[in-house]
Amino acid sequence: MGVTICIGDIHGYIHKLERVWMNLEHELRESFDDSTVIFLGDYCDRGPDTAKVIDFLVSLPERYPSQKHVFLCGNHDFAFAAFLRLLPPPPDGFSLFDTWKEYQKNEEREGWWSGEGYEEMHIQGRRWAGNIRDRYNVKKGIDFKGSIYDAAPTFESYGVPHGDGGLMKAVPEKHRKFLQDLVWVHEEEEVDTGDPEMSRTKLIAVHAGLEITKSVEEQLKVLYERDVTFPRVEALSGRKNVWEIPIVWRKSWQLGKVCYKAFGLGSY
Repeated sequence: MGVTICIGDIHGYIHKLERVWMNLEHELRESFDDSTVIFLGDYCDRGPDTAKVIDFLVSLPERYPSQKHVFLCGNHDFAFAAFLRLLPPPPDGFSLFDTWKEYQKNEEREGWWSGEGYEEMHIQGRRWAGNIRDRYNVKKGIDFKGSIYDAAPTFESYGVPHGDGGLMKAVPEKHRKFLQDLVWVHEEEEVDTGDPEMSRTKLIAVHAGLEITKSVEEQLKVLYERDVTFPRVEALSGRKNVWEIPIVWRKSWQLGKVCYKAFGLGSY
């Protein structure tokens, strides 16, 4: 049975992605060909090559037909898809305008996008394409790149300036389909941990984490249904109040048989 590989935030850095892929192929050799590769989301923003990253990802099933590829949605991908109007439709009677209410006090400071059609856009799409007023990111000690999501490089990778509604036409159909088809959660049964004490175990993969204070079943229901009525999907965005990664998984580069993590590609 092939290994399970988890690759975290790529954030528009094609050269880092190519290097990680090459290293995995070299390290795993024959077992790489029939491995399960789970990409944990956040393919866009920050780095300069979002369009090239998505080109690389959509090419994998044809280039590696014996592998299994899973593409999870991260909070940045959710916001990108929201701007392109590619999110799943909300239930009857619900308007995406309703997702603004909780955070509307931040609209001026974050400079939410207000171009044509914004009235029926999910809040995260508006935040993603907006122009943040205070450019300096105090937490990171660097300037924001266009919006609070650092989305300007994504616009530029498709040849349009940040915040330009022309992005909706500039993104090719295969990239739109990729974003539209992203799953919010993935489960694998009987994953080999390589640890004699744990033997085989179940893997639940999400972008950011499941919350400790809510039932797993409740959260999985939201994720499998891809429920867009929430202004912020915690399992795609949250950094606090989430289940900790088991210690054995933190040693992923020593593990060899469960989950090769490439989190060094980027960050939330």
